[in-house]
Amino acid sequence: MSQHVPEPDIRDFLRTRRARITPEQAGLPPHPGVRRVPGLRREEVAQLAGVSVDYYVRLERGRNTSVSAAVLDAVARALQLNDTERDHLFALANPTRQRPHPRASQRARSGLLRALANIADVPALLLGHRLDVLATNHLARAFYRDFPGLPDGEWNMARYMFLDAAARDLYVDWPATARENVGMLHLYASHHPRDPRLAQLVSELSVADRDFRRWWAEHDVYQPKYGSKRYHHPLVGELTLGFEAFTPMGDPDQTLGLYTVEPGSPSENALRMLASWTADSTHIQPEETADHEH
Repeated sequence: MSQHVPEPDIRDFLRTRRARITPEQAGLPPHPGVRRVPGLRREEVAQLAGVSVDYYVRLERGRNTSVSAAVLDAVARALQLNDTERDHLFALANPTRQRPHPRASQRARSGLLRALANIADVPALLLGHRLDVLATNHLARAFYRDFPGLPDGEWNMARYMFLDAAARDLYVDWPATARENVGMLHLYASHHPRDPRLAQLVSELSVADRDFRRWWAEHDVYQPKYGSKRYHHPLVGELTLGFEAFTPMGDPDQTLGLYTVEPGSPSENALRMLASWTADSTHIQPEETADHEH
């Protein structure tokens, strides 16, 4: 079974952003009578952004290929977009200005592999722009126990999240984390609208999982920065771990994720226990990980 998944569409993104804001939230007077559409109308967005209705309609339909940054900023303010959504809007509005077509293979450079291998006390991993897992340290492999058993090229956080039942048990708030994964793929898709492997991944997950299909249609975007998550690990039980996300200099399509743990906490003790139990079998293999094709 296959399913065609269209490239990211500025029309759907702006339509879903309009739908979530009421006139009252936008500072407009209540409209008398029954409204036929949820949220803001196109003409109301145009009014708030200070552009003509015709101009905004052409923008939303993807027919305005020379829209200025000032207009996009005005639309972003009118729709109350956050920084990540604003970046997504700019990418969708100017597809010809996107990053070059990505290479079929993303690699973890040797310096990052050595850095990961030197992090021993917390899980750490490097993700590519399709959420491919490019590299891990030994504790990340122990934490995500199913990864070492997967074939080369299939280490992918989105596939793990939606196709592996273990993920639903590992994350205490699985829906929130799964939706973040969908939002990351949406954001990456706007910057790489002609990436066939990304389209293939989205199509695969859309066919396989109705939650993914529903959340993909909502067009939310997400950029990982920092925070914390709760886990129920099958070996060491309950943990609360923080995370910090970084973009390596020179590799804007990669994300380095470092987990953190509160000193002296039960979660720190659980990680130490996990590390000691798995130290002999989960060491990173830099020479192999660097050659994974994604």
